[in-house]
Amino acid sequence: MRVCNLSSGSDGNLTYIESKNAKVILDAGLSAKEIEFRLSLLKVSPKDLDAILITHEHIDHIKGVDVIATRYNIPVYVHNKGYNALYNKLKRAEQIKFVRFDDMDFSINDLKISNFAVPHDSVYCCGYTFKENEKKLSILTDLGHTTSEVLSKIKGSTLVYLEANHDEDMLKANPNYSFVLKQRILGKNGHLSNISAAQVIKYLAENGTKQVMLSHLSRENNTPSVAYKTICDYLKEYGII
Repeated sequence: MRVCNLSSGSDGNLTYIESKNAKVILDAGLSAKEIEFRLSLLKVSPKDLDAILITHEHIDHIKGVDVIATRYNIPVYVHNKGYNALYNKLKRAEQIKFVRFDDMDFSINDLKISNFAVPHDSVYCCGYTFKENEKKLSILTDLGHTTSEVLSKIKGSTLVYLEANHDEDMLKANPNYSFVLKQRILGKNGHLSNISAAQVIKYLAENGTKQVMLSHLSRENNTPSVAYKTICDYLKEYGII
């Protein structure tokens, strides 16, 4: 399996996933032109994509769906509970081939896919796992907290893309964010803090996961170095390096 995150955060989200016989992207939160360019860096053409999978209807996850899906006739996969919210936000929705799914697992060629609900302030938000042979990839961003169901779904992953959105002290001290916005981000349906991400990583490490990619970092309320140090310091307390 080949995976490459091409954009993560409030500026737009785009992840490319490839198995032996399937090529898909998770979310399309950039312009179609930018999606084409970033895929070209991987020597991939949008015309070769088998699917666009959607996590939820927020604009940083669907900005380029209209154009890229209709330009290349790419099916758009969306959970039934999030379909109407997505449809109503897309200007070319009538021209798009939607594939709607429920909570059951499904496959795109040889790529086996599971989905699960995550708590976020959208109409409905999905996390995903992708399997090819013995390799399991989980992508878990845009959630305010984890649940036992979420943890059970990502358990045993080879690699996890996990949200580490903000440092709580940086967020609380940010003069450019309103109290309401801060409360939304800190809430149970907002975004994971560095410490919350560290707690998830502890669970993953204790259950066999060796690789985690910190994702969806806030440009204003976090930095890669702060996220990395905070999480590493937390894990060291439990003997995890």
